[in-house]
Amino acid sequence: MSTLIDVARVQQFSANVFHLSQQEGSVLRNMGIRLETQKSKASFYDRIGAVSAQRKTSRHSDTPQIDTPHSRRMVTMEDYEWADLIDNQDKLRMIHDPQSDYAKAASMALGRSIDDVLIAAAIGNAYGGESGGTSVALGTGQRLQAVSGAAASNLNVQALRKASYILNAGKVSKNRKRFCAINASALEALLQATEVTSSDYNSIKALVQGDIDTFMGFKFILTEQLIRPSVAFTFNTSTGLYSGGGTSSTLTSSYSVLCWAEDALLLSMGEEPVVRISERADKSYATQVYASMSLGATRMEEAGVVEVLCAQ
Repeated sequence: MSTLIDVARVQQFSANVFHLSQQEGSVLRNMGIRLETQKSKASFYDRIGAVSAQRKTSRHSDTPQIDTPHSRRMVTMEDYEWADLIDNQDKLRMIHDPQSDYAKAASMALGRSIDDVLIAAAIGNAYGGESGGTSVALGTGQRLQAVSGAAASNLNVQALRKASYILNAGKVSKNRKRFCAINASALEALLQATEVTSSDYNSIKALVQGDIDTFMGFKFILTEQLIRPSVAFTFNTSTGLYSGGGTSSTLTSSYSVLCWAEDALLLSMGEEPVVRISERADKSYATQVYASMSLGATRMEEAGVVEVLCAQ
């Protein structure tokens, strides 16, 4: 065989594109999130608080006047966009046309941004008052640190019990579904707990198999979009609950696991994610794949949201 035959060898390339691992869009928006539409710079959502009945102490007594507490939350719109260009010369040199794959990548990116907005709204400041000028922080009573052996730890069963306790103490109805967003590190730590993996404690086997299901009344959602907390937090080393004289959590190694009740978070969509493909005359008639959306989010009530700090 000729020693020059190597010049006749051919290279074969696939016409298919493989998308690298990533969160494929939003995983939170359909998990007990109140969904609204918005066609304004800011929208307001009114709330009514709890009232107490007054005992009648005599016959023909005056009718009591009970003032029903009213409050509101404001949602402001944020715009997101994504774009990339494909030159005509690129198409001539490629086996496949990447337009549809670019559109898919754009849609997934916008979906992740929806989750980013929801997470920020859950633990950040909400805005209330008549015109939205009052900043409302998530109180320290709605936060806790996962602890083990008098030290900060990753997610564990005790932390979930305390999160459930905080929701119950806030009189959040058990009829409202409860959710918990965790990342891979928190899931791995939780799977080490006997209460989760043993059938003596848990009749749901999905977590044992590494899937996301329910435990202690929470529906689990796996996401790597969770963030590190931005404020210091002091906690009781036995319970993990807030304690002004306790130990300060280590912000550089903690992530926020989020627990919430149905409708405690609100997502307002001004424009659902839209993908457009068109020519750009100003870019030598290159094909542009463009995607955009407009949205806002807020925390509707503090009692329905719990932030669990997890050392990771």
